Amino acid sequence: MTAEIIAVGTEILLGDIVNTNAQYIARALAGVGIASLRQTVVGDNEERLLEAIDSAYKQSDVIIATGGLGPTADDITKETFAKFFDLPLIEDAHSKELMESYFKGREIAPSNYKQIMMPEGCIVLDNHNGTAPACIIEKDGKTAVILPGPPKEMYPLFEDEVLPYFKRKQSTAIVSKELKLVGIGESSAAEIAGELLNGENPTVAPYAKEGEMLFRITARAEGEEECEKLIEPVKNILYERLGKYIYGEDKITLEAAVMRDIINKGLTVATAESCTGGMVAARLINYPGASEAFADGVVSYSNESKVKFLGVKKETLEKYGAVSEETAREMCLGVAAVSNTDIGLSTTGVAGPTGGTPEKPIGLVYIGVAIRGKAFVKRLELKGNRDKIRTTATAKVIQLLREKLKEEYNG
Repeated sequence: MTAEIIAVGTEILLGDIVNTNAQYIARALAGVGIASLRQTVVGDNEERLLEAIDSAYKQSDVIIATGGLGPTADDITKETFAKFFDLPLIEDAHSKELMESYFKGREIAPSNYKQIMMPEGCIVLDNHNGTAPACIIEKDGKTAVILPGPPKEMYPLFEDEVLPYFKRKQSTAIVSKELKLVGIGESSAAEIAGELLNGENPTVAPYAKEGEMLFRITARAEGEEECEKLIEPVKNILYERLGKYIYGEDKITLEAAVMRDIINKGLTVATAESCTGGMVAARLINYPGASEAFADGVVSYSNESKVKFLGVKKETLEKYGAVSEETAREMCLGVAAVSNTDIGLSTTGVAGPTGGTPEKPIGLVYIGVAIRGKAFVKRLELKGNRDKIRTTATAKVIQLLREKLKEEYNG
């Protein structure tokens, strides 16, 4: 099967909102054997949306549309699809009940009732995270899936309703397993994977993402159990060849894998951040149960705060400067000492757009990891704008922590 993804919304077209939905949908569809042929962004314009639907209809088996399901006049997605498929809009009683329950005790604006008008004969998908129900239209051998735009509404609907719908439609089972890697580039990992990338069932495909990569293993068989049996030996070979880089499988994040490891080892951690301004702490405490291991997060942006809260020596700052290996070392050791933790992390650097010098250019960052009194510091020379430098530095210090935990605790 093939699909086209259409994002509807002038705010996306103008770049005011980043279209993260398309990336998620394309990856999710690939996991159930549906190839995405094209991604399109259309503003809140009926004529242009009709053209996009017509083009997708001619080329693909499935059309996935996100956005434009709200109560305002420029929310036109559902109405435009109904027009294209020549279907009247009718009130859905169940959706009305859900919406009135959602607004229980509050006045409902009349415009909200627009959201419960659904194309006749469609499959209505309950939205438990918002007021706009989604729907699936099946007509003339084609399938159109119409979803809300906000990711907090779209993701659960796709996981709980859309993916199971497509799995039920397939004559064979399709199962995917993702192995997530860090500390190695896509090309190097692909070279080590070697002949596995040429397999037909299961297939093995590498994908790069910010600061890490993954291998997706996908198998087809009569049932999911048979798929798992096909995947297992290939997965084992990848672990044999690349195990030291693999931090987890499927939905786990790097910070979740690291925090889980810290908790399992009975360790505690604190952070001291300058250029990243709390981003490292924010990622670590995303992990449910982080309070078992995470003690403190200090943002020591000024030299004075580095001295006052972390115990960095004035002499160190005067001799080497805030952006230096020596300062990063004292920061990670200092935060571990003042927080009484086993682990201390630090970041200090020049994120830009100003402040760079020939000796310390924009993008120069030092990251530090202290584990039970032993400090490890790494110099980074990063590229990109301020946000990218800070985001990359955040990922790099978590990667370094993972590496040092494996070294110091024998994996």
